[in-house]
Amino acid sequence: MANALIEKLGAFTDLTPADREWLTRISSRPATVAANTTLISEGEVPDEVFLILEGFGYRYKTTPEGKRQIFAYLVPGDFCDLHVALLKEMDHSIGTLSACRVVKIPTRTVVDLTDNHPTLARAFWWCSLVDEAVLREWLVNVGQRHADQRIAHLFCELHVRLNAVDLTLDGTFELPITQTELADTVGISIVHVNRSLKRLREAGLVTFRGGNVQIADVWQLKHFASFNANYLHLGRRGSQWQESACLKGGS
Repeated sequence: MANALIEKLGAFTDLTPADREWLTRISSRPATVAANTTLISEGEVPDEVFLILEGFGYRYKTTPEGKRQIFAYLVPGDFCDLHVALLKEMDHSIGTLSACRVVKIPTRTVVDLTDNHPTLARAFWWCSLVDEAVLREWLVNVGQRHADQRIAHLFCELHVRLNAVDLTLDGTFELPITQTELADTVGISIVHVNRSLKRLREAGLVTFRGGNVQIADVWQLKHFASFNANYLHLGRRGSQWQESACLKGGS
């Protein structure tokens, strides 16, 4: 199976054989983590960085009243806060949505990256900047779009991100979340999520069932959601993929 981290970074920059060897080495000993596992909790002291190689994770905060807000999904190839070791304690929690293959990367490895691998250091800074851009777009999504558009926009984003690591097929991809988790992501009630998904399905735009998303026409869904992938900063190769997908009809 392809290394999702190498696939992701390869969409941004041309990796040398030495870069690929270093990335393969740091990700060579993943551990299997069960679904619904907390990797690190708010208030804990971080001393390592988590890398998701397989499966899905998420970042979230919980209010004192027990309400949860999900503000990031982590897909294969994603770091769980690359520079988190600079913090004295976590200000949010990270958990798994599905069974995952996770690598724990010590802080000293991140320091070695910065000091001795400038091309990779730039690529990892790109990852961090994209994380910030995604968070900004999610704020716009929750604050300015209607419920149906919020869900459609999220599905469009995940399609693009998963396609970058070869995890989509003809507009279909795995998304192992519940309607409750979807509600905690887009800021509406579970009842409203159910109604919105029904409207999207009846409009022939997208079907979400059994932990899978099926998009009938990717470009039609993007138009409905007013989705523009520019905030994902996919780079040169990402632009080539977008053009290729357009020529093929949007899948």
